[in-house]
Amino acid sequence: MTVKEKTAELLTDHRGDYISGNDIAKELGVSRNAVWKAVKLLEADGYAISAVTNRGYCIPRNADILDKRTVYSYISDKYRHDIDVRQKITSTNTVLKELADLGAKEGTVIISAEQSAGKGRMNRRFISELEGVYFSFLLRPRIPASKALMITTAAAVAASRAIEEISGRRTDIKWVNDLFIGGKKVCGILTEASCGLEGGGLDYAVCGIGVNVRPPHNGFADELSGIADAVLLQDNDIPDARARIAAGIINNFFDLYYSDGLENGSYIDEYRSRSIVIGKNVRLINGDNIREAYVYGIDDECRLKVRYPDGTPDTISSGEVSLRMIG
Repeated sequence: MTVKEKTAELLTDHRGDYISGNDIAKELGVSRNAVWKAVKLLEADGYAISAVTNRGYCIPRNADILDKRTVYSYISDKYRHDIDVRQKITSTNTVLKELADLGAKEGTVIISAEQSAGKGRMNRRFISELEGVYFSFLLRPRIPASKALMITTAAAVAASRAIEEISGRRTDIKWVNDLFIGGKKVCGILTEASCGLEGGGLDYAVCGIGVNVRPPHNGFADELSGIADAVLLQDNDIPDARARIAAGIINNFFDLYYSDGLENGSYIDEYRSRSIVIGKNVRLINGDNIREAYVYGIDDECRLKVRYPDGTPDTISSGEVSLRMIG
């Protein structure tokens, strides 16, 4: 381990207690200047470190630490796959797809505190700030490509459960991939798959999830104001909230996945019960094609069951739903 990693481990193990730079240097067998540099690097990575003259350095007990060691402490032993935690990345989905093409194993996870090129559905920009957590996991499921929708919907249920576990706030789902609290979006999910040329199956699928954990210090961007919210309030001091949410989603998802939840649809009733589109008049958006429809259900493959104004029924497996009124 590097001096930075050893310093982080020492301060994390003694949360709430000050440790002098001299004591850290002795413990690690390095110079005090090396410790000072390590602390500065950790602060640049987002660690909240208090430095007090004649007392030393301290990570507060309620600090929100996002590193591999902390994430591992919240993930079930059976799901401790290959996990890479970074402070900044272009896009967790993009990087993990590259690893998947190189043969990465199922269950590989990349987690980041920030993305410089995050993306959502329809190739939209996904704003990824330090107050959130962004991660992707790799699957190599034995399901036909036609059932890829089940990955996204299972992930939505897993995310809803994990968010409620830490926040105590009711989480709803807007088909197919957005999570809402109090009518505002707090989480987005993007599943990207590589299909085999023969057999119609999936070579792999990468499921990316972004969660607004706390409100940005300077507020949400103008384009998000009024439609986005965070899982936790600004003054909520739950320690390791980002690591706990990421780990909770991973635990809940793989509980479903390894119990053949994608095959037997054990979670679909819960998905339906969380839906905010069933019983609503919506806009169905697929590229430049926009149609009004009434949503009357979600079938066992998580496709949207709709009826158009002329009474014609339809089943929708792709595209986007908007609850906004048509002007």
